[in-house]
Amino acid sequence: MSIRVLLADDDETIRSAYRIILDAQPDIEVVGEASDGQAALELAERLRPDVILADIRMPRVDGLELTRRLGGEFRVVVVTTFDLDEYVHTAIRSGAAGFLLKRSGPALLAEAVRAAVAGDALISPQVTVRLLRQLSQTNQERREENEGGESQERQGRQWRQGKREREKKLGMDGMHEGPGGQLSGGPIEDLTGRETEIAKLVAGGATNAEIAAELFIAAGTVKNHLATIQRKIGARNRVGIAAWAWESSI
Repeated sequence: MSIRVLLADDDETIRSAYRIILDAQPDIEVVGEASDGQAALELAERLRPDVILADIRMPRVDGLELTRRLGGEFRVVVVTTFDLDEYVHTAIRSGAAGFLLKRSGPALLAEAVRAAVAGDALISPQVTVRLLRQLSQTNQERREENEGGESQERQGRQWRQGKREREKKLGMDGMHEGPGGQLSGGPIEDLTGRETEIAKLVAGGATNAEIAAELFIAAGTVKNHLATIQRKIGARNRVGIAAWAWESSI
């Protein structure tokens, strides 16, 4: 059975190029096109695609708002020209199942669609490298703070304060995402040791099968753990788990 894809981009040339690339795949079928975000919202409800490829800058409803509205129900892969940290972080927070730069090439486009359906996520290598570099810098700063004698409790307070400030910028202060992408109040629950291991592996880009092999557990068990992790930290999907892991430097 083919993977059904909806294209959302205000550039007809881009949509045509995506259709040519995806329709050439034996397991992917483009079932609809939208030239703006509002049309994409309406088509998504009518066509029920497996994956939505959405540009960020579109008339009426932009791709980030579209992702926020649909990310809990549909797999939305954001595809954009603009390699901006603000876009990456907002897309991930909103529940995107992938983030691609338009210059990434046709092979990655098809793989991003397949990854989204498989419950994995594909992020453009250029973006991933930058996120890892930021994580490395954060870890270095924390090591320097530890060497200076700063207490673990104070670090936790600083991280929580920083998280609140970031969420405030996104209009999410005092709230976190619950099951199904809904926003709800309440603290983030602590992860167990096993859940922390799995979150680290997700942040490293491991698939469910790779995590299962690494930890000598069944793939179904991995899936159950991921669902629990998502509930505890308020993430919509594994991209949200990875973002949380990078941000908290577990």
